[in-house]
Amino acid sequence: MKIFYDFDHVGEIRNAVITTGSFDGVHIGHKVILQRLKKLANEIGGQTVLITFHPHPRKVLYPDTAGKGLFLINSQREKINLLEKAGLDNLIIVEFTLDFSRITSIDFVKNILLNKLHARKIVIGFNHHFGHNREGDFGALRELGSSNGFEVEEIPEQDIHNESVSSTKIRKAIQDGNIQKANAYLDHQYIMMGLMSKSSQTLEEIGFPSYTMQIEEDCKLVPPNGVYAVTVIGEDCFSRAMCFIRENESSPLDTLVEVHLLESYGSIEGSIGTLLFHKRIREERILATQEDLKRQLTIDRNQVDELIF
Repeated sequence: MKIFYDFDHVGEIRNAVITTGSFDGVHIGHKVILQRLKKLANEIGGQTVLITFHPHPRKVLYPDTAGKGLFLINSQREKINLLEKAGLDNLIIVEFTLDFSRITSIDFVKNILLNKLHARKIVIGFNHHFGHNREGDFGALRELGSSNGFEVEEIPEQDIHNESVSSTKIRKAIQDGNIQKANAYLDHQYIMMGLMSKSSQTLEEIGFPSYTMQIEEDCKLVPPNGVYAVTVIGEDCFSRAMCFIRENESSPLDTLVEVHLLESYGSIEGSIGTLLFHKRIREERILATQEDLKRQLTIDRNQVDELIF
């Protein structure tokens, strides 16, 4: 997958089949769009293109209201990882600014999608809007397509168990600690990626040597405090693991993410690790002594070990 950070250095994309959007979570609805992009591109010997935005538009347009408390399912690193796995050919990450937000839908289509990217086909999700004041929609795109020689297709809304899928619903499930529900919406395990370092001496002293994950972006959505069953993947590591999420005692406003490996397949210290979340085992508990902590973590580890994942 090729990654670009502006439109001026993209170069030539053969028979571009394009979609746009934040694609936070790269969930099952997003994957349907990406699969359709690939099918259309294959039919015309073309390449798939996603135009996405960083930071999230709500963070820029509504910094004191809707964007203020917005946490995202994916960091930029995680989104790139998931889109590459989905088989996307070209990813264009646009810096979203107030100036960019003022581009009209017509100018966006004509000046960017047509003049710069030479779009052959454009695919959008159900009820998708774009351009200044969200004025562009499927109807407007179809009219522009008929007069400018490109095709437009809208993908129907996706649902699981008769519930429509959205990034908002996935965020809510994660915030509630309902990892299994979030995973069903995502169609993959919820992931966290970050630099791994050796964890606190306390955990090692009671028989639970662990690693700490550095959270890369302030707006990254972290599940609530508690203990989770996860898989850890690193350059030289693949292991089932127990993940502890808790308040950082030395910095109360920060969250601490630690993992204890159940198998020893290599070290992840000093490398970028990936956590795949499977299930929340329990909420956080306040334990009086180290002996109490060791006893509880032994129970937790046995529960994680009994799970099939």
